[in-house]
Amino acid sequence: MCHSTDSRPPAPPVQGEVASHEQIELTAADGNRLLAYRAEPAEPNGRGMVILPDVRGLHPYYRDLAVRFAEAGFRTIAIDYFGRTAGLGDRGDDFDFMTHVRQITTDGVRQDVLAATKELDGPVFTVGFCMGGAHSWRQAAEGNGLAGGIGFYGALRAVEEPSTGPGAPLLLLRAGADTVSTPEQFAAYEAALDRVGTEHESHVYEGAPHSFFDRSYAEWAAACQDAWRRILSFTERHAQPR
Repeated sequence: MCHSTDSRPPAPPVQGEVASHEQIELTAADGNRLLAYRAEPAEPNGRGMVILPDVRGLHPYYRDLAVRFAEAGFRTIAIDYFGRTAGLGDRGDDFDFMTHVRQITTDGVRQDVLAATKELDGPVFTVGFCMGGAHSWRQAAEGNGLAGGIGFYGALRAVEEPSTGPGAPLLLLRAGADTVSTPEQFAAYEAALDRVGTEHESHVYEGAPHSFFDRSYAEWAAACQDAWRRILSFTERHAQPR
């Protein structure tokens, strides 16, 4: 499970200033109203980032993470998944998220991500965690106007293998001791990406547990910092015209 007792997310290697950050509402193409959290950098790097949380939705952890991405120069929006079934309420630690996780559809996630993407200029990437990690890869593998998709320890059961492509490039950041998705499942997923011609790169943090980036980042600080560096490198490389 991808929930945790967490404090502030790890800082990016180069930390800047944030111009503003606030909770907002977005409206998807099907009329769904969803909570989101926007963070604007004081010195934009020209890239946008949409954060796809774990099963908790727009938990305070992901609001803080949006700020951290803005400190690294990204115009950032973190989205909530549960507007269709839970309305616009709080997603704190007492939120019964699993009731609503079971009602998520891949089409609904796609529409909500697109609503966020349209709010951001320049090349836009997605980054997700657990369930959100798999959906991040799926969004980019489909194209959806994205420059790339990043996922931490994606729960591959949440999405289908890609059947068409090539899509936008993917970055797979995996936990070596993950039990949510097995090495065999990742091998099959990457083979499917190869078949459709979608560019992807994968890195395994040996021994790291599922959710290492939030639940146990103090113990896995070096892995977290390395992941930040890989995200910055990946987005810089793929922000260029292809």
